[in-house]
Amino acid sequence: MDILAFFAHPDDETMFSGGMLALLARQGAAVHYLCATRGEGGEAGEPPLSTREDLGPVRAKELACAVEALGGRSLAFLDYTDPSIGPDESLYPYAGDLADVAARLVRIVRQVRPQAIITHGANGEYGHPAHVLCYQAASQAVAWLAGSAPLLYCVSAAFPEHPKPRHVNRDQPAHLVLDVTAAMPQKIAAAMCHRTQHALFVRRASQAAGRKVTVPEVLLSLESLHRALPPVAAGVNDPVAALLAPWRIDPKELPARQPGDENLYV
Repeated sequence: MDILAFFAHPDDETMFSGGMLALLARQGAAVHYLCATRGEGGEAGEPPLSTREDLGPVRAKELACAVEALGGRSLAFLDYTDPSIGPDESLYPYAGDLADVAARLVRIVRQVRPQAIITHGANGEYGHPAHVLCYQAASQAVAWLAGSAPLLYCVSAAFPEHPKPRHVNRDQPAHLVLDVTAAMPQKIAAAMCHRTQHALFVRRASQAAGRKVTVPEVLLSLESLHRALPPVAAGVNDPVAALLAPWRIDPKELPARQPGDENLYV
């Protein structure tokens, strides 16, 4: 089975779904990674590990390292430029033309021929416009491809005891909740590849804990998926869920989230 993991920035693939992507590769799926940008507009580390001019190539190498750690089959970019964060931490999409993004994605899909696309959710996790654009472009691409379209899945799907409610796509309930503990070594290795982002990963958790926490401490061992197209109610076979069945859990059996837990994870 071929799967296309389509995300906006380097590190999104690891932080939102690194465990499940590693498990899919373990189950024999060929996971192809596609990133809309090279993360040129993001942070460079504390202290900086790159100049602003070199940040895109540096983060692209970090992503290649992470893809290898997760057992990915290939990596490509859509070659959009990631806008810099604006005043008051304002966030922006990487393109203004949805049709252009969708058309580029269709070309990649026709080359790779995946049976499924895994991408950002409708709410952009925490509302990031670039994440929302990926979801919208993937939805448009699936619509254009019609009968030859892959299934479309979204990460960070909502369930009541999600350990990071701030990053949940509230309008997309989880069809699959996974305990990815078995793949945490790969997820940690992939996260460690994204060296320019380590300060960002641990900043909020360190403030909440009153100490400097480590990157492995803030990584979630629970991940979730929502199947966006076609809807689950349509009765279509779910090959992604079948591959991930050994790690599926019932979210009703999870312990209640404690106040402050949401500050412990990125």
